[in-house]
Amino acid sequence: MTEFASRVEQVSISGIREVFEAATEDAINLGIGQPDFPTPAHARRSAIEAIEAGRTDAYTSNKGTHQLREAICATYERDYGIDLDPADVIATSGGSEALHLALEAHVDRGEEVIFPDPGFVSYDALTKIAGGTPKPVPLRADLTLDPATVEEAITDETAAFVVNSPANPTGAVQSEADMREFARIADEHDVLCLSDEVYEKIVFEGEHRSPMEFAETDNVVVVSACSKTYSMTGWRLGWVIGSNRRIERMLRVHQYAQACASAPAQYAAEAALTGPQEPVGEMVDAFENRRDIVLDGLEDAGLEVPTPEGAFYVMPKVPGGWCDEVLDRDVIVVPGDAFGDNGEGYARISYATGMEELKQALEIIDDATTAVRRQL
Repeated sequence: MTEFASRVEQVSISGIREVFEAATEDAINLGIGQPDFPTPAHARRSAIEAIEAGRTDAYTSNKGTHQLREAICATYERDYGIDLDPADVIATSGGSEALHLALEAHVDRGEEVIFPDPGFVSYDALTKIAGGTPKPVPLRADLTLDPATVEEAITDETAAFVVNSPANPTGAVQSEADMREFARIADEHDVLCLSDEVYEKIVFEGEHRSPMEFAETDNVVVVSACSKTYSMTGWRLGWVIGSNRRIERMLRVHQYAQACASAPAQYAAEAALTGPQEPVGEMVDAFENRRDIVLDGLEDAGLEVPTPEGAFYVMPKVPGGWCDEVLDRDVIVVPGDAFGDNGEGYARISYATGMEELKQALEIIDDATTAVRRQL
């Protein structure tokens, strides 16, 4: 008998966390994936009022409160024209649990999951934890996922493919044409399209579209959360959307792993979705301004970087030794290979930090880049 499960032994600690552990306390953190804005006041007040009224001393429904799920449905109807019923939604402990539920419910031992490389670190790890076989595929030169590449990778063993737009770590936004193709692929090949839409509201050019808008079958499952849109990473409130038969299977996992999402967080999320949206617009405008400053700074340093259209990351191409040199100068960035083998030669930079720190970090990056090039 083995001491530990083999599927867990395949999973290592995130490369992002390894970078944080190596940094000093005074380092400027351009590695963190969370907004530096406060949670909107009306969402905070809703949670406080619920706590003071004693509405947090019992489990909610496994799927979440009916009012929160109604608010999620209304949001998708308004923004994407997707007609949902509250029964089609499970409120989860962040988008991370939603991803976990979707993969656990749909991936059998040995089955393949296709996902972007570089891509969010959880796709590989959660596939392995579900007993599946990771199948990363490379991105286009503009760091978007090519539907043709996904379709070519599908085999008889493929259970699902993951689409992430706007994307972590690249900031890339998939076009409507791409999303239509992903929906077609899911329909025609009868495989699950797992659409990770956690950054859906943080878009600077174009617009976010969901493959669920275009699918003719129920082969699309959507994962999202309040974490990025409403600066609620610590509240751990997300959701997963799917057909009744898919939700019922994911609920079997959720009810034993989590029972229900945090009640105060559910009340806050309901208020965030139904209340004033101005704080979201102000945050997105600030991120776009920061993005432009970071792009200018990186280009001035002589780095090649595709222009991200969403999220709050840029992913420049960097010379060998660059990430170590920058980290030695107390600026935290994440090496691209933390997000997959095809991330080699890139770095992820988050601009979810204050303007003064960003400007200081860009000066350090300029000096570090010059130093690295002298060594080559």
